[in-house]
Amino acid sequence: MDTLRSITLFVAAAVAEIGGAWLVWQGVREHKGWAWMGAGVIALGIYGFVATLQPDANFGRILAAYGGVFVAGSLAWGMVADGFKPDRWDVTGALICLVGVAVIMYGPRDA
Repeated sequence: MDTLRSITLFVAAAVAEIGGAWLVWQGVREHKGWAWMGAGVIALGIYGFVATLQPDANFGRILAAYGGVFVAGSLAWGMVADGFKPDRWDVTGALICLVGVAVIMYGPRDA
C-alpha cells in the first residue's frame, strides 16, 4: 500500500511541477500573460507540498528519486502538450531514470 501511495504521490508531484513550469513557460515564452504565470507559480507551490506527503521520511531520498520521475514525466508532458516526439535516446534515458527511482525508493533496506 505504501508503494502504491508513493507512486501516486510521485505522479501528482510531477503533474504539479511540470504543469507549473509549463504554465510559466507559456506565460513568458508564448506571451500568454500573467494569469498563466500565476497559475504556474501556484502549481509549483502545490508540488512542494505534495512531496512532503511521501511515506518515506528522508528528504534526500524522496527528491533524488523524484528526479527520475521528473525526467520521464517531462518527456511525456512534452508529447501530450506540445507534440514532442522523443527519440530512442530520450526513451532509453527515461527508462534508466525510472529504474533508478525503483532502486532508490523501493529497493530492500537493511533494518
